[in-house]
Parts: sequence; structure tokens; C-alpha cells
Amino acid sequence: MKYGSVIVADRHQDLLEGVRGLLDTTFDTVVMVADKPSLFRTIEQIKPELAVVDLSIPVSGEINIARQLKDSFPNQKFIILSVHDEKTVIDEVLSTGISGFVLKRSIATDLVPAIENVLQGGVFVSSLL
Repeated sequence: MKYGSVIVADRHQDLLEGVRGLLDTTFDTVVMVADKPSLFRTIEQIKPELAVVDLSIPVSGEINIARQLKDSFPNQKFIILSVHDEKTVIDEVLSTGISGFVLKRSIATDLVPAIENVLQGGVFVSSLL
């Protein structure tokens, strides 16, 4: 099944390109952004089915971007990407209402299943192996 649009937000161009390659077969439109202002503006403009966002996108006044995303866009579906596999980090992200948490080291195997799960209303967390 092919979906409409997705936003991918990460500061690292190489990661953006790699994720885009994975998502081109799943979405009609893949929009890449590298910072918080562009992310928020693009979500408002295109209202994507999903946003895949790096946890380390810089924010002010918050531990991470997850809370700001859910506060600003409560009905939007998000998957957070992170290098952090600590339970406290995952719990903090999921406590905001974010539906997906994918470890960057597991993107190749976990991102597409996470997308399918989240878009069907489920919650997905990468394995902590």
C-alpha cells in the first residue's frame, strides 16, 4: 500500500537521503527538512500522514522535540528516530503520545514496519537487543 506524504527531519544529509530511499516506495511524496522551524512550517503547510523526526533536532526549553510536536500537532502521527536506546529516553518520548520510536541503528529493518504499525493506529518501539 502506498501512502500520501511524509516529512523526514534530521540534521544529517546522509541519513535523510538514506531514509528517503526507504520511503520513496511507501509514500507518494517525501519531504526532507533539517531544522525545527522548517519541520513545523512544513507540517502546517502539507499536513502529512506521518512525520519521522530525529530526537536530536535542537529545541529550546524542552528535553526533546517530542513534547513540542505533540503539543503543537496533537492529531499528527509521528515516529521518533534516535541513537539513544535507554529505557528512560524511550519512556519520555512515548509519554508524550508519540506512536513510534525507531533506533537509528535499526532503521533499515524497523522503519517500514514502524510506519505500517503507526499509520494503522498502533505503537512501535525498536527492539533493544
